[in-house]
Amino acid sequence: MEEEEARCFLGRFVDEFPAALEEGGPLPVSSLSRRVSLEELHGESLELGLRLLAARGAPAGLSARLCQAALSQLLQNDLSPFQCPAEAEVKPEEEQKAVFLQSEAVQRLFLNKLIDVALAWHRNFLKPPPSSQFHRSSVHAIRNTRRKMEDKHIALAEFNQLFGIQDGVERAYYAVFDGHGGVDAAVYAATHLHVALSKQETLQSDTDTAFKTAFKHTDNMFRGKANRERLRSGTTGVAVLIQGQELTVAWLGDSQAMLVRKGLAVTLMDPHKPEREDEKQRIEDLGGCITFMGCWRVNGTYAVSRAIGDFDQKPYVSGDADCSTIQLLGDEDYVLLACDGFFDAVKPSLVPSLVLDALQQPYDPEGGGDTPLKQSEEIIGLRIARHLVNHARDAGSSDNITVMLVFLRPLKQLLS
Repeated sequence: MEEEEARCFLGRFVDEFPAALEEGGPLPVSSLSRRVSLEELHGESLELGLRLLAARGAPAGLSARLCQAALSQLLQNDLSPFQCPAEAEVKPEEEQKAVFLQSEAVQRLFLNKLIDVALAWHRNFLKPPPSSQFHRSSVHAIRNTRRKMEDKHIALAEFNQLFGIQDGVERAYYAVFDGHGGVDAAVYAATHLHVALSKQETLQSDTDTAFKTAFKHTDNMFRGKANRERLRSGTTGVAVLIQGQELTVAWLGDSQAMLVRKGLAVTLMDPHKPEREDEKQRIEDLGGCITFMGCWRVNGTYAVSRAIGDFDQKPYVSGDADCSTIQLLGDEDYVLLACDGFFDAVKPSLVPSLVLDALQQPYDPEGGGDTPLKQSEEIIGLRIARHLVNHARDAGSSDNITVMLVFLRPLKQLLS
């Protein structure tokens, strides 16, 4: 089934893109930036490729391998013709040393590499390697009553394939980012954090340190972009890496992840909030203060005590992530990741019963059956995520709400 699905997709893709994209024509998918640093090229290219392929229904494993192959070819090219001309304005020393590329031009080259790889694989189809252990995920997100949607999320069950990692340890990555003051920081974190994580030498031996370093590095990278483009946004974030039989959660701020095992909620983390006693003490030790202005705020500004971005309030708003790792025993049901728009309205202890309610409620015949077991797991999972989001909204949340569920065993087992 997987092989046939890959063959069919490649056939459709090469019919749509039988040759390289023409110079000067519009790209089939918009790039994230006007200019991109060499370091940012990795994340932005992968994001572009995955977005293009997902919009055309590419199988996840094939999509990851296509993007990885295309990026490897891109990085072997001489990219100097794409360099942006030096700008006259005075910049920090590290900015003066950085090399920036014209994003649309270099991404056209990347997409042409992607088309070349797809054409080659279509002509000489190689049987795909066995799929990694698959963790089905489901996500639902709404703007709610807010003027803008500032949440972002990412699910990478094919983490190793995307980065060409072949160490025999299966990995899957999931993250939710809750932006404020604009969506820029959330988009940036969703584009670059997993790339920074993949490059950490301690990824397998010390995942906590790898995650903390990746968060800090992403924050530092975003500082450069914020300085260049005069951005003032920030984002909290929670990310989960399932690596073999270990689950590591890393977080900044009040986005959260929780585990459900045998129908019971398991605490994985303690969110960072300004009023948390140790956070309050840390901020006061730095000379800052916590004040109540409708909610607890750092120096009377941000309602978060840790975030990527928010550089006008660093170091009071810290960019240092916390981590927690647990061993998976095989009896876990799912992990739930969500922003504070969900957790401010729904207690973690209520989540298992809400999920069970969603599993047991009648199903729309258009969904493919009238009982949970006759539905596809994808449809059931989507209904669960939607049910949780709707419950948070009905419970009074006016914020953006994003809920992602990562199922650690088949859904039919959750009904038993």
